[in-house]
Amino acid sequence: MIDAMKDIAQTISNSHVKRWKDQGKKIIGYPCTFVPDEIIHAAGMLPFRLRGINTTTLSIGDTYFGPVICSFPKCILQLAGQGDYSFLDGVVIVNGCDSMRRLDECWRKAGEDYAGTVPGFFHYMGVPHKVADYSLAWYADELRAFMERLEEHFGVAVPASSLRKSIKLYNQGRRLLIDLDSLRSSPDSPLTGEDAAAIVLAGFAMPREDYTGTLKKIVKGLKKTTPVTNGRKRLMVVGSTSDDLDFIKLIESSGGVVVSDTMCFGSRSYHDLVDEEGDPIEALASRYLSHKFCPRMFGYYRERLEFIQERARMARVDGVILQNIRFCDLHGSENGIFERDLEAQGIPCMRMEREYGPLVETGRIKMRIDAFMERIS
Repeated sequence: MIDAMKDIAQTISNSHVKRWKDQGKKIIGYPCTFVPDEIIHAAGMLPFRLRGINTTTLSIGDTYFGPVICSFPKCILQLAGQGDYSFLDGVVIVNGCDSMRRLDECWRKAGEDYAGTVPGFFHYMGVPHKVADYSLAWYADELRAFMERLEEHFGVAVPASSLRKSIKLYNQGRRLLIDLDSLRSSPDSPLTGEDAAAIVLAGFAMPREDYTGTLKKIVKGLKKTTPVTNGRKRLMVVGSTSDDLDFIKLIESSGGVVVSDTMCFGSRSYHDLVDEEGDPIEALASRYLSHKFCPRMFGYYRERLEFIQERARMARVDGVILQNIRFCDLHGSENGIFERDLEAQGIPCMRMEREYGPLVETGRIKMRIDAFMERIS
């Protein structure tokens, strides 16, 4: 089952997506975890997390973004312009960071030159940068406006009862992923970081009912599996978006095993639950806006540091890899402070700047990791 998850994690369109489309159902893409899957799911559609994997050129991305900017949204735009995202019926963009905000305008502009690049439903949703009563109210209004646009454009209805069912289903999946985390971070971890990443990534590209059923079987099976740590150094990966299994595999090829992370394609996407009582929109606004562990949220450095410390203790890590995509000011600047504070507590750290996904400089990164492994040995 984990091999099947790896297949899904390393492709854009997969068998689940194709089967969903063959049934005449809609797919809505989004690039950031501040978009609630539950609203899309409750509308009878498939929430699909946008990625930029398998990009071999940035001819389109560089044209509209320019060269000196994060390569993650550029890779997404490249794939959209090439037609790799032609199966999408809609896209919702948020201001996760300034580069992500620009994906909205660059994608729209590219649509003028590349027919079929922009899907029929294309929505921009503003997300506040701090948690307060007024910002929660603002974000809840943004979610209502998004839901109303979905209903109007696709001719569907999203009653509160459907939202509550979707919230319960996604909470069930999050609890299973938290269980997976406990297994992964245990002294006798039964899975590699590459396997764990594949399992999490597959969840962004599968119908939730299918994913939850498979996840139950995986978690149950792992409890009977032989440990994979076997004296290998226990590592934690922190920082920018990372959805490239080869990157984790490269880290582990140097004699370590990634037993924990705090990335948005990892633990940040499932570490907390949505309140299943009360108004579902307000519950979703509260849970999703409380993602203080993303550096886009102002004023929460201490909470983010404590989150890393807590997970590092739980996983008994020997070292932390602080990585960021080149030109990512948010993670790049904060990683420097993390390094200072974690090293002061005796936790060895390595800072690494890299390009996103398939553009990764394998030789240079391998040399850096090897040196880090020597240090913590």
